[in-house]
Amino acid sequence: MLRIENVTKGFGGLVAVDDISLRLDNTGITGLIGPNGSGKTTLFHMITGFYRVDHGLIYFGDKLISRLKPHNISRIGLVRTFQQTRVLPFLSTLDNLLSAAPDQAGERLSSVFFRPAVVRREENESRERAMEILELVSLTSMSDQLAGMLSFGQQKLLEIGRVLMARPKMILLDEPTAGINPTLIRQLVEIIRGLKKRGIQIFLIEHNMPLVAEICEKIFVMDSGRLIFSGIPSEARRDARVIEAYLGREDRAS
Repeated sequence: MLRIENVTKGFGGLVAVDDISLRLDNTGITGLIGPNGSGKTTLFHMITGFYRVDHGLIYFGDKLISRLKPHNISRIGLVRTFQQTRVLPFLSTLDNLLSAAPDQAGERLSSVFFRPAVVRREENESRERAMEILELVSLTSMSDQLAGMLSFGQQKLLEIGRVLMARPKMILLDEPTAGINPTLIRQLVEIIRGLKKRGIQIFLIEHNMPLVAEICEKIFVMDSGRLIFSGIPSEARRDARVIEAYLGREDRAS
């Protein structure tokens, strides 16, 4: 579904992503791992339109997306979360989801006056969907609570809920378990598996290696802006290039 061809991104004299090519076909959950500074988040930024690609092409399905803006990419079913949550702290948990519903007639003033029945119908449909998603991410009991009062882990669950309002085909998760407690991590794992069962593909950046090995069917490994491995997690643990990327060369380690 996602295809990246010879993508490069530089900042001044630093090449953050260097001639990366990869494909995500029908794999349900795919991981992207590598040491800090290896270019993983920069690659996510390019896939989702937050950074312009210097060279190369990115396709989602049959559509070229490497020149599209983020909101246009989201509308075709490719959405993402961020390392730091971007919930709206002064809105309730439920209203955070309602505000993320795309293409609502009520966003246009003319529809409020001339198509009120359509506006009401869409609002009711959005509310029903939001309540279903709150149940999916285990936040139903906090629907009326201000999002800013949720724990950091709960805000991460809420952010997943917000992207689900867009009815995505693929979700990019940037370090979803960072900074949350083990109980919420297990809850998040079940949510991710549930999304896979619903036919939503997951592409995630993650430093929790046991979790990557547990849930990812395939992984890509980056180091210094380049792709150094693609395959299943068990193979990555034995790959000399991956070991070197995380532990350093033998002569330096000694």
